[in-house]
Parts: sequence; structure tokens; C-alpha cells
Amino acid sequence: MKKPHEELSPANHEIPQDWFKPVEKNRKKAEEVVRPSLSYWQDAWRRLLTNKLAMSGFIFLILLALMAIFGPVFSPHSATFQNLPNQNQAPSMTHLFGTDNLGRDVFTRTWYGARISLFVGLMAALIDFFIGIIYGGVAGYKGGRTDTVMMRIVEILYGLPYLLVVILLLVVMGPSLTTIIVALTVTGWIGMARIVRGQVLQIKNYEFVSASQSFGAKTSRIIRKNLLPNTMGPIIVQMTLTVPTAIFAEAFLSFLGLGIQAPHASWGVMANDALGTIISGHWWRLFFPALFISLTMFAFNVLGDGLQDALDPKLRK
Repeated sequence: MKKPHEELSPANHEIPQDWFKPVEKNRKKAEEVVRPSLSYWQDAWRRLLTNKLAMSGFIFLILLALMAIFGPVFSPHSATFQNLPNQNQAPSMTHLFGTDNLGRDVFTRTWYGARISLFVGLMAALIDFFIGIIYGGVAGYKGGRTDTVMMRIVEILYGLPYLLVVILLLVVMGPSLTTIIVALTVTGWIGMARIVRGQVLQIKNYEFVSASQSFGAKTSRIIRKNLLPNTMGPIIVQMTLTVPTAIFAEAFLSFLGLGIQAPHASWGVMANDALGTIISGHWWRLFFPALFISLTMFAFNVLGDGLQDALDPKLRK
């Protein structure tokens, strides 16, 4: 019997046939898909789930929205009822965030302020979305003289001082929630329009757009069916960055007395009412509205960064 080391010796050139066995062919296994096929949005969601910071911001925003809706409902205290004997009480089990100088519960007023802030931010983002995609889509698709004229108008509006526009609207319309939304959207859609225009200029020369044009499709249909679906990634990212900008603008205007007026609750109004309270020791009146303004802006910004990475087709694996 030959030893294993003698099988490949120079004196023996014969190779055992049992070393070579054909692999069994299984057509069914060969055609099986090892990894399930993912669409663009499914893959984007999968990558977003792996971004812990972005998901933390997303979860915080969901909790904030739930508290804004249900927090005042389950709170035993009113946001506008004045109870002077309970004024400036520190946080306790009765008043979780304390009370203000009129005895109103800061916890309940904080969630009413969240309602206003989120409503203003979402409304401003939606209005910017519709105006921006229509204006930027038409300018980018038409090109030429139409694009030149439309973009010159954008540059003129971009050069208008923001506070001047707000003050003029306040004089004409009066301070209210509607005035704030109008003031935020008069020039707020410009950034969205520029992004959409740039994306459309890049995509409009692709083959599938030329095919639609050759079949006689109208401009509105080409923009709606061919161009906008391929630009939704940057548009969604821009919307997530528009919301915190609008929230901060509302808080800033309310802080200056140009926005929401008393007795309505707003984070900016609460911060304005709390000026000078730190010296007197009533720190909670300024701390909680400032905290939620900061956390909300941070959550939207990290979510926007996460969406930008998740929706980038260059990073798709």
C-alpha cells in the first residue's frame, strides 16, 4: 500500500481519479437569489437605520410630536389659567417644569409651544416645497431666456432684508400665526427652487426624458413623472433643514414680540417672558423652552444629515 507522501513522488506520475469529482449541477439552486432585491427607497431606509445619530433624532421628533399632541390633554393644568398664589414655583411633582410669574404651568405651556413651533415649521416646509419645485422645475426644464428671467427674480427676492419683509407684513396684516408663516415663505422657497433647478438641469438631457419628449409628452407631465421623482432625495433633505430654520425663526420673532402674542404659548414667547429670571433664581422658566428649541433643531439637523447620506446613490451598496 502506498503512503500518502508517495502518491505525488517523481517515480509515480499517476494521479488518483478519486481526487477529481464533478460538482453536482442544481439548476434550481443556481437560480436562487441569495440577497433580496431592494428598491432605492428600501435601501435608503436600511442605511438610515444604521445611522444611530440620525435615528436618535428621528425618535426624539416622534416623541416630541406625540407630547405636543397628547401632553396638554393629559395635563391637569391649563396653559392660560392664571393662578397668582402659585407663581414662580420650582419644578416639583405637582408642576414638573415649575410655574411662571402668573402661576401658569410651564410643562403644559411647553407642549403648547411645541404645537405652534412644529406647525409653523411643517407649514413653511410644505409651502416652500410646492412653490420651490414648481418654480425651479419650470426654470430648469425650459432653460434659456425663461431660466434667466426667473433666476433674476430669485436673486432680487434673495437680496431683500428678512426683518424688513417681516415688519412690513406685520404693519399690513398684524402680528399673528398667519403673518409668521407668510413672512417665512415669502423668500423661504428660494433655496428649494435653486436645488430643484440644479437637479433638473442635470437630468433633463438624459435618455428617458428625450424619449418622453419624442412621444409628445407635455412639459407638466415630464416634470411630474420624469424629473421630480429623480430629484426627491435632495428635496427631502432640504425640507428637513427648512423645518428647524422656520422653528428658530418663529421663536426669534416671538422673542422680539413680532410673532405669537400673549396669552398664547410659544417657545419664543416663553423665553421672552423669562428674561431676567435667572438673576432672581427662577432658572426653569428660561431653561425648558431654550432646551427644547435646541434639541429640536439638533434633531432635525442630524436627521437631515442622515437622510443626505442615505439618499445619496453614490453610497449605495
